[in-house]
Amino acid sequence: MPVNLPLPVAADLSPVAGLELGYAEAGIRKPGRKDLLVMKLAPTATVTGVFTTNRFCAAPVQVCKAHLEGIHISDSPIRALVINTGNANAGTGEAGLADANATCVALAELLECEPSQILPFSTGVILEPLPVDRIKAGLPQAIANLKSDGWYDAATAIMTTDTQPKAASRKITINGVSITLTGISKGAGMIKPNMATMLGFVAIDAKVSQHALDHMVKQAADNSFNCITIDGDTSTNDSFMLIATGVSSLEVNDIESPEYATLSEAVTSLSRELAQMIVRDGEGATKFIAVNIQEGSSVEECRQIAYSIAHSPLVKTAFFASDPNLGRILAAIGYAGVADLDVSKLDMYLDDVWVAKHGGRNPDYKEADGQRVMKQSEITIRVKLGRGDAAATIWTCDLSHEYVTINADYRS
Repeated sequence: MPVNLPLPVAADLSPVAGLELGYAEAGIRKPGRKDLLVMKLAPTATVTGVFTTNRFCAAPVQVCKAHLEGIHISDSPIRALVINTGNANAGTGEAGLADANATCVALAELLECEPSQILPFSTGVILEPLPVDRIKAGLPQAIANLKSDGWYDAATAIMTTDTQPKAASRKITINGVSITLTGISKGAGMIKPNMATMLGFVAIDAKVSQHALDHMVKQAADNSFNCITIDGDTSTNDSFMLIATGVSSLEVNDIESPEYATLSEAVTSLSRELAQMIVRDGEGATKFIAVNIQEGSSVEECRQIAYSIAHSPLVKTAFFASDPNLGRILAAIGYAGVADLDVSKLDMYLDDVWVAKHGGRNPDYKEADGQRVMKQSEITIRVKLGRGDAAATIWTCDLSHEYVTINADYRS
């Protein structure tokens, strides 16, 4: 079960004017499940995204990048996104690219637009051909199901090993104009993004210039999806998309404006919630862990150390067992690669428990206190480096027997 993650309520997910969502059961990998999603956008929409840095990036990622680059040299806005689950279309070579493009062609014909105005996304098993004929056959059903309040079904339609859909909404007011933000994400394993999660989509109804939106998505990703890890594996298909439908009267063009700052903070906040949902639903997770590094010389250094702790199988299994073998954390800090780290200045805490002082065991630390914290479902590891004013937080989970079980028979 996810760690303290309630199911989203469909009625609480606000429609975003200028966007419709429709799903289909295309039988891409398994029958009788939602596995194909179409998101249709108003002609006024602007779209941007960030993608995996994995060199084996999937065919749909390559096509998305090409189509988004085309926005800057043409007057043809993105009109729809199409997402399938059950097959990643990664490690599929030229045939995979042809299949991703064929999906765009098929949807473009149905929506009467150009294939370059479609963005394709896939998630699922790697190294298997995309069943593009099933996708083509399912597209009419997805289009027939298009509706503005389809966010819950949309979140369900992009799941793989997720145990539940992940979705959330916000409403804010800027200059007297009400703005709606709604987003969905998916992911439970193969999560160590270099930009985003496996798949994430956030939509807002404001009118935002392409330049401002490009800036906004990077800010949001760097402070949300780029701060999570489950198992340290960067997916081939990671994609985080930000859509501004442009139907609101609010216009945001200047990244230095107060309107931009307010809207960007709301997008980041929503993205952070969606990112943390992924960690809470990590494959086999029983603990949600925040790794907070303080007093570093740079944010990059703090993240480097935080990820070293969060990726350590020894640390993660200790938390699963509630075993206060906390020297494992110090070891992970030591091999993080910060060559000039003076460990004699380092202090470490588990929630309110001061474990390590000046690089060694705190004389007042009692193992029973450490175990008390480790039995909780939510835990914060806090490390003070004594090197500066920078700080960073990474969110992760423990590593249980169930993670091995899930991934041992993922294809069955």
